[in-house]
Amino acid sequence: MNRFPLKIAGVAIALTMASQAWAGDQYVDPTGFAVSGYDVVAYFDLEQNPVGSAQPAAVPGDKDITTTYNGATFAFSTEANKAEFEANPEKYLPQYDGHCAYGVAKGGKVPGNPNLWRILDGKLYLNITENVVGFWEEDIPGNIQLSEANWVNIEADPASDRPIPQFESSAPVE
Repeated sequence: MNRFPLKIAGVAIALTMASQAWAGDQYVDPTGFAVSGYDVVAYFDLEQNPVGSAQPAAVPGDKDITTTYNGATFAFSTEANKAEFEANPEKYLPQYDGHCAYGVAKGGKVPGNPNLWRILDGKLYLNITENVVGFWEEDIPGNIQLSEANWVNIEADPASDRPIPQFESSAPVE
């Protein structure tokens, strides 16, 4: 009996479990939903405005159209969007578990506002306030590079428990 394939399978399972344990928690605000109850798939259908301009408002999810991923509940505006997310969640998840991209660039976890978003290279980024969006947009590539370098050190830290400043979700409450 060749035990090499069994050892390979065991290592693969251990690595998978370790990476799942290492994954950080999604930011969940008082709505009880990730991304404050907004539909993460719908962002990819919105027309994105140029840097320096406000983005269109995020699309609220429906409290009856949900799924759970990475320990958080996500709401969707349609069953089709829910199915699309379930088929490929990594494609639609906000970067940094829904925390502010600029905050991560600065080395911490603060909430991401679902209406302060941008999609770059097929990835959804959120920021916390309009002022922060301005700082982030001054050097998006540099800030993403800083965020990526910092994220490996803070990803496993607990999710932020702070509220999003000057924001009230119009999305559903769980």
